[in-house]
This record gives sequence, C-alpha cells and structure tokens, in this order.
Amino acid sequence: MIDRICISINNRCNLACRYCHFREKDKMEATEMDVYEILDNVKQYADKEFKIGFVGDGECFLDWPLLKSYITYIEDFPNISAYTITNGTICLCEEDWMFLEEHRINVGFSIDGYKALHDLNRCNSFDRAINNVKYYKQITGHYPTFNATVGRESLENAREVIAFFKPFGTKVTFSRRIGRDGISLQEYRDFLAKAEKEIPVRRGGKDCTMYGGQCGAGINNYFFANGKVYYCGNCIDLLPVGDSSMTFEELEKISLEFDRNYCYKESL
Repeated sequence: MIDRICISINNRCNLACRYCHFREKDKMEATEMDVYEILDNVKQYADKEFKIGFVGDGECFLDWPLLKSYITYIEDFPNISAYTITNGTICLCEEDWMFLEEHRINVGFSIDGYKALHDLNRCNSFDRAINNVKYYKQITGHYPTFNATVGRESLENAREVIAFFKPFGTKVTFSRRIGRDGISLQEYRDFLAKAEKEIPVRRGGKDCTMYGGQCGAGINNYFFANGKVYYCGNCIDLLPVGDSSMTFEELEKISLEFDRNYCYKESL
C-alpha cells in the first residue's frame, strides 16, 4: 500500500545550485497541474497514515499562498501529514512560520554544512539561510530539521560537516549527490555511518537510496510534477508513469522487480 508521495507545486526557484539534477538537460518545465485533484485522490485513498512531501523542482515558498492553501485543504484529515523543504532564502513572517508549526508541518532547511562548503554549490546563500534558521528558532522555540547534499567536497571534509550540524541537535537528512559529479552509493553510505555516530541522522525506510533507505520506486516514492507522475524525482528523465490525475488504486497495479537496496534509475 502506498503511504507517501512528493508533490512539486511549482517550477520556480530563486537559486541555480551547481548540482541541481532537475536543471540538468533542461528537465524543468512549466506545465499546469491540479494539485487539489491529487489531494482529493489522497483523501479518498488514505485510510491509514499517509505522508505528503511538498517538495520538488522549485522553491515552494516562492508560491507561499498556494502552499498554504494546500496545507489548509488537508487539515481536517489527521492521518495525512506533510512536510516541506526550503532553500532557506525566503523570509516568512512570524504568522506564517506559526501556521506551519500549528499544522505540524516539518520544515527542512537545505543547508549543506559550514559556510564555505554551502556557498560553493548553493549560490552564496548561506548567510540568508542561516539567518532564517535562527529566526525560525526564535519564533517556534526549536530548530528546523536540515537537508544536506553530500558530494565529493562533503566527503573530503566530513569532520567539519558533521561538526557544523552537531550544535543544532536536530535530525539531518543527508542526500546523495547524483547526476553530474555525483558520488557512489557506497561512498554515501560510509559517510552516513560516520555521521550517525555523532548526530541524529534520518535513514529512510522504503523511500529512497538517496536518503539512506531502500528504493521506493513503484511503491512509495511517487513524484507528481508537471502534470505527470514519475517513479521518483530522480526518474524525471524517464517516461512518466501516467498523468497526475491517476488514482492510487491505479498506481498500486504497477510492479517493479529489482534489488531495492540500490537505486532503480541507476540499475537500468
């Protein structure tokens, strides 16, 4: 049974991160998609815990009124939880941060580590992002979670990266850099093993090898974007599974057979 999906609500971003795989080969598109229809399908399908990630090939906070409306649309369904990830450069007001807090939306800030490392790949955005992390803490009383992309530079400076996150005391999702200049799955797993000895590290279940779990392609990592459904965000240059209006009963009929300890896309 499917119990999690990701929805990309826009195709706009105010950064052009050096390693963004969505921007490789002009994968970014601007096709309209009815997100409310997807949410209606979730409501009809999810009779147990279901998680929605409002994440994708854009910065969600650039379309804050839309994101807020989607969160409000599912607020009467306590079995449906949600999270979002921001690059941290958009400063929401106190009321908006509290809206996310009151709706129990986990907010992950994309910060790769200490300033020099982060700025190397993420358009010199460290100062803006860390200031908003501090503001988030001031408003909510706790630090957000973090999402850090692990590339070659991270491996070479693992001690400094881990030391950066340690004082925050919150969970870090380390995602493997893929595509151009990516690192191997084994290199990534070795880094995770080192990091989790000192800080809280998120390891996914049947979700994605990019996040330390098993590959959920065709089961639990469906990615809705550009009016289509893909096996995952890493598979957007493969043929889509279907249109974003597909029901979850239809998605359940799809079967992929492969070793889920490895990435489906990389196994092709």
